[in-house]
Amino acid sequence: MQDIIEKAKNIELVIFDIDGVMTDGGLFFDNHGGEYKAFHSLDGHGLRMLQECGVRVAVITGRKSELVKHRMNDLGVTLLYQGYRDKTPAFEALLEEVGLEKDQITYVGDDVVDLPIMSQLNFAIAVQNAHPFVKQHAHWITDRSGGRGAVRDVCEFILESKGLLNDKLHSYLHTDK
Repeated sequence: MQDIIEKAKNIELVIFDIDGVMTDGGLFFDNHGGEYKAFHSLDGHGLRMLQECGVRVAVITGRKSELVKHRMNDLGVTLLYQGYRDKTPAFEALLEEVGLEKDQITYVGDDVVDLPIMSQLNFAIAVQNAHPFVKQHAHWITDRSGGRGAVRDVCEFILESKGLLNDKLHSYLHTDK
């Protein structure tokens, strides 16, 4: 486990998939083709905490959705790559944009389409309900499932590995007595 903590300590960018990671993977459509997704508020706040502590956040997703664009904008996530069924070109463009080494980056995925990126990294994460083959190739697996707090697990694990979580959590306590 110490090896995993050391890898997490070096992370400067976390890349997330959307469907199955930030959501439970369910796709909901109305009769007019409108799409609905449920995002967990704990995950959203975890993303805010991560960014406030200086860790960048990116999204690479196979589907394209105004809903995702709106949610990521609300959370301050500007590194958004949508509509990439093959996620490798988006990953390569992101690498160029951020100028980080691969050992400073982690990817959080749930399905086999995430493996081409996950397999390139020193630290890859699968959510609890990921496909078994993906879990087999991940370095760390979240306690919670996608859309049910897995993103928060990732955010807090990275912050804890960096020695930042305790101070961040205590910053929410009112100490002005």
